[in-house]
Amino acid sequence: MNEFNPDIAPFKEWLPVNHRPLIVSGPCSAENKQQVLATAKALVKTGVVNVFRAGLWKPRTRPDAFEGVGALGFPWLQQVKKETGLPVCTEVATPEHVEQCLQNGIDILWIGARTTVNPFSVQEIAEALKGADIPVMIKNPVNPDLKLWMGAIERLNQAGIKKMIAIHRGFYSFEQAPFRNDPIWEIPIELMRLCPNLPIICDPSHITGNTFLIEAVCQKAMDLEMDGLMIESHIDPKVALSDKEQQVTPAELEKLVAQLIIRDNITDNNDFLEKLKELRFEIDKLDAELIQLLSKRMSIIDQIGYHKKENNITILQINRWNNIVRECLEMGDKGGLNREFLIRLLQIIHEESIQRQTEIFKK
Repeated sequence: MNEFNPDIAPFKEWLPVNHRPLIVSGPCSAENKQQVLATAKALVKTGVVNVFRAGLWKPRTRPDAFEGVGALGFPWLQQVKKETGLPVCTEVATPEHVEQCLQNGIDILWIGARTTVNPFSVQEIAEALKGADIPVMIKNPVNPDLKLWMGAIERLNQAGIKKMIAIHRGFYSFEQAPFRNDPIWEIPIELMRLCPNLPIICDPSHITGNTFLIEAVCQKAMDLEMDGLMIESHIDPKVALSDKEQQVTPAELEKLVAQLIIRDNITDNNDFLEKLKELRFEIDKLDAELIQLLSKRMSIIDQIGYHKKENNITILQINRWNNIVRECLEMGDKGGLNREFLIRLLQIIHEESIQRQTEIFKK
């Protein structure tokens, strides 16, 4: 993967937050003045919210769904900022949205998952933002493609935007699952590895699609050292015009945040550090052994590939593969390994083996 090193300004330099987690909250959609102001005032009373969010334009799957109030909502957000002191943010999907937000005092923009997936749209937004000193939050694309997410961040950074936060909101999946969007945690974790100076917050509302799983996802995000949470909150969710199932009340939000366990990522406990160092040393040795074993296994795979080619035998031997999977799962059960993990690992090894033998057959 190409070098990924965007120039990012730490969010604590432009957003006055002296605690973790950063909390961005507000309704999915700005529906009317009363709803927006009542929600904002209730949220500021909780004392846990740092930024007020509300969608003015809502990209919807069907054209007959509520698509937001548009520019009509700007005065409502301006009043929220005036009466609560909270910075306000909204989603933009077009250059026109950007221009209107810049003209109407919106403090922070966010780019939604359906926009991030389209490099043309992101580039148009980046062009509209040139010369603007406004923070932008970028949600992951709807499909699990880390490069698309990185590309959106890079396009904005190249346009001069340095105040950025990535938002993990999960990924669309055809499979039936308890989540509206599969979190696939390894993708934001890899983004954190590639760009440790980029703040990342989690959007449990869109991951879960309901309120009863939100707390567990919030805690997982905190345990993975994410910087904050974007949680949808509505003064009366049952009458919300969009995504009513995933919005909490301000009181529920306050309780949820209070129950989160915020763990340290550093400690000066010498006993803990020494034990951790000892265990990590063992892990490092085992990792080295695993790499050596995989290398040796692939070397034998190559020998098998040449032997098959010389004797005009097909690459895939399905009965042999089924036997390997069955035997490995039996050993994994005895060793206490998770079956799903082991199957994924075996599939990766098998795909690489097939690929290596395919290249041998081409020679």
